[in-house]
Amino acid sequence: MAEAAVEVHELVVRYGDLLAVAGISFSARAGEVTAILGPNGAGKTSTIEVCEGFREASSGTVKVLGLRPDREQPKLAARMGVMLQDGGCSPSARVGDTVALYCALYGRGVRPDELIDLVGLGERRRSTWRRLSGGERQRLNLALALAARPEVAFLDEPTSGVDVTGRALIRQIVRDLTTQGCAVVLATHELDEADRMADRAVIIDRGVVVADGTPAELRSGHDEIRFRSDETLDVPSLASHLHLAVDHVAPGEFRIAAASTPELVNALTGWLSANQLPLDDLRAGAQRLEDVFWRLTGRGDGPR
Repeated sequence: MAEAAVEVHELVVRYGDLLAVAGISFSARAGEVTAILGPNGAGKTSTIEVCEGFREASSGTVKVLGLRPDREQPKLAARMGVMLQDGGCSPSARVGDTVALYCALYGRGVRPDELIDLVGLGERRRSTWRRLSGGERQRLNLALALAARPEVAFLDEPTSGVDVTGRALIRQIVRDLTTQGCAVVLATHELDEADRMADRAVIIDRGVVVADGTPAELRSGHDEIRFRSDETLDVPSLASHLHLAVDHVAPGEFRIAAASTPELVNALTGWLSANQLPLDDLRAGAQRLEDVFWRLTGRGDGPR
């Protein structure tokens, strides 16, 4: 088993009378991507800021690469990459100059031109921050985190606003980081991206951990069938026919909380045919990580 690079034990963070983090414990291993997931206000940002050494814990202990972020932040900073959602660059700062500055400050032997090419900004070297698109700014933020040649990297919404090609590039860069032994801690609202990238997921809600495991472990035991059909579908009638609960989870989308069997699929398609209703996008198997998230955070079936 890989060594734990980040260890959080009974972490509590308070802002006056507000309890933002209520005793969170988890670990993130070297060579893995650990996704920290949670709704707005769940406490994930406060937790990660404590790990980075940017915020003080009210109680509990945190160790990153064996160091205490609250006491040994300068030592940790030299080995840690941090990607903020808002990189805080000057609007007039040029891509090439900014990356070169970070590489020089870290002094870890990273070549600026190679790093710029790695994140796909080779043709934007002389562009200023203000002239970059949202997705290009995210790529620059990632480059600044990589300038540390990090042993642990905290990435905040790395694919937010990034196009399909850029997302694939970022996923590959993250995977390459883990291959090199880096522990990647990823905070994101984009659950599909977390499903693609994470080796482990920690779901936080209302300041506590509600789930911690691999995506496969979190999905286990929650098989279902999802399909799309006409809005006029009579849900109670179908449920009675199948002797199973049927949920109308989104406009035109329905869910049966049961494992897929030939008999069940035949019964479903036969009923739809008899009622002259279409069958579109039939999917069967374990729940998506997104479904697990909404179930565990008590938000029903997510946004509608």
